[in-house]
Amino acid sequence: MKPLIAGNWKMNGLAASIAQIESLIAKFDGAVPDDREVVICPPATLVATMATQFSDEAIQIGGQDCHANTNGAHTGDISAAMLSDAGAAFVIVGHSERRADHGENDAIVKAKAKAVLLAGLTPIICVGETEADRKAGRALDIVGMQLDGSVPDTEDEIVIAYEPVWAIGTGLTPTIEDIAEMHNFIRSKVSQGTRLLYGGSVKAKNAEEILAVANVNGALVGGASLQAEDFYPIVMAAPGGS
Repeated sequence: MKPLIAGNWKMNGLAASIAQIESLIAKFDGAVPDDREVVICPPATLVATMATQFSDEAIQIGGQDCHANTNGAHTGDISAAMLSDAGAAFVIVGHSERRADHGENDAIVKAKAKAVLLAGLTPIICVGETEADRKAGRALDIVGMQLDGSVPDTEDEIVIAYEPVWAIGTGLTPTIEDIAEMHNFIRSKVSQGTRLLYGGSVKAKNAEEILAVANVNGALVGGASLQAEDFYPIVMAAPGGS
């Protein structure tokens, strides 16, 4: 399975930040190796520009969120159809920051994922437990409920990203055994062809070990995706796929 390395820029990045993608492509000698996929999810303000500028270099562009509706009176929101029109190929839905900051529940996440699929794009559906859930021994139960409630029943391509909430941006990561247990559990609940990403303080120093775990088919990378010199070794740490 071809690994997917996705960079989530979150609320970071201005026009000048496009230079980081140019630097990343330069490190690849002009194009991403065809045995792996790379997607950058910048702020919505940069999606169209980056999708146009990098369409020939195999750097794919994604959105960080979308509304469940195709259009309508939703001031400040953006639809999956709009992201598709701007040149996006992926859309992140259900990130823990959206769930926490905007009160998004599993039903909302599923509706958004369906909207992404309707627009012909690939949803990256995020799941993950809090520190309290893990300490209480409920990590598998929580993620299982999120999968049941957030993932649409479809034959179309989807991506699942496991991001333990307590590891996002903290520098903390689960043990390799914990990552393996969770990814094996998720694999038991989704199709064999679904790529499973790990996210949560992925860095150049731990990427190779994490990406070597069975059923880890890539990574969803936050802060380390903002700088080419940090993101490049993570991309190259992924074992090649066909």
